Order: sequence, then structure tokens, then C-alpha cells
Amino acid sequence: MQRIVIVEDDVYLREELIHTFQKAGYDASGPASFESVEEELKALRPDLVVLDVNLPGKSGYELCKLLKAKASFAILILTARDTLSDELTALGLGADDFLAKPCHPDRLIARARRLLKTYDRQLCAVLRAGPLSLDTDTYKLVYSDKFLILAETEGKIMRLLMERYPHIVGKGELLSGLWGTEEFVDENILQVNMSRLRKNLSEIGLENVVKNIRGKGYQLEVERL
Repeated sequence: MQRIVIVEDDVYLREELIHTFQKAGYDASGPASFESVEEELKALRPDLVVLDVNLPGKSGYELCKLLKAKASFAILILTARDTLSDELTALGLGADDFLAKPCHPDRLIARARRLLKTYDRQLCAVLRAGPLSLDTDTYKLVYSDKFLILAETEGKIMRLLMERYPHIVGKGELLSGLWGTEEFVDENILQVNMSRLRKNLSEIGLENVVKNIRGKGYQLEVERL
């Protein structure tokens, strides 16, 4: 059953929304505390968060930005702030959809269902190796509370390493995966791109995650992260 968390500080509205989603067949709940809502959402790992803007502590906008940098679930902003500026701000911070209150329950469920289907398809394109996740469409690499958008060649290298993890990926396999052939490709090109990848990975605390296995190839080492 797909999990939906309603981040809404109006108790009566929150309970109404929870009931609406439960009636539609979802596992719906609200956060236990607004003081630690970010940590709670990461622990719950919901499929969708319905998020108000006017919240105690962090605003919904701030929370949306923080969650989108670290998590891979859908966020639907549901707020009484209904100007075009509000909607553009929400979408610019990574929200997947925006609805103004009051909202008809059927419209809310329809939008939520569309987002959940979209994310179900997207999850098929996400690779994981230990605490690392890589979106193979955008080459967005996420680690802990940090993320990195890799260039295409570096992203392809990381994809091959994660697909084969925990095994070693031979240099020939990397050359074929990147350029379609081992022939007529200078191995120095691979080394240059590998150096760039390692340099970029170091920016998010992953300086030692790609190991050179002498005479064999390369391997991810994520056990100690």
C-alpha cells in the first residue's frame, strides 16, 4: 500500500485529508511533530507528501527545498496561498504539483494518483549501491544529504559501476559501455574521465568510493560510508 504523509498544521483539515486518502485506499498519516518533521519524513520514506506552506518552524517552501535535495518521493503543495507567484515559487523549489485550498477531494486524489504513477515509473530508473542512489535519466547522484549532477560520460561510468556493484568492472567493459567499442579508443581518455568523476565525487564526501583494482579495472567501495 502506498504511503502518503499530510504535513498540515490545521488539525481538523489534516484529519479530513487523512480520511480522504484512506478512503481512496492509501496508507495516510500526519507527522508526529513539526519540530522534527524533516527527519520523520526521511525515516517514514513516504511515496507522496502533501505539504502546506504556512507551517510552524520551517515554512513549506523551505521544507520542500530541503526534502527535494535529499529524497526521491513526490511532493504536492496544498495551500491557501493561491497566487501565480506562490505556485511558481513552489514549482521552482522542486514541488511536483500545486493545488490551492479549498480543493475538491476528487481533484486532490486524481492529482495524487497521477504523481504516484509518474514516480513509480521513475523509480525503475534509479540504481542503488549502499547509501548511493543514481537517477539514470538525469545522472543525479544522491548521498546522505548531498547530491551531484554528473556530466554524461561521468554518469555513464557511475552507472556501470553501480550496475555491477560489488563486482569489479574491467577497463574493456567500461570502454565498450562508454564508446561502444574497445578498439581505437585511447585508454587515457578513460583515465581522464575517471579523474574528473573522482574529483566531482569528492565534493560530496565520496573521494575514496571508486577504487582502482590494479590490472583488473574499477570497483565501488561503499561499505564504510
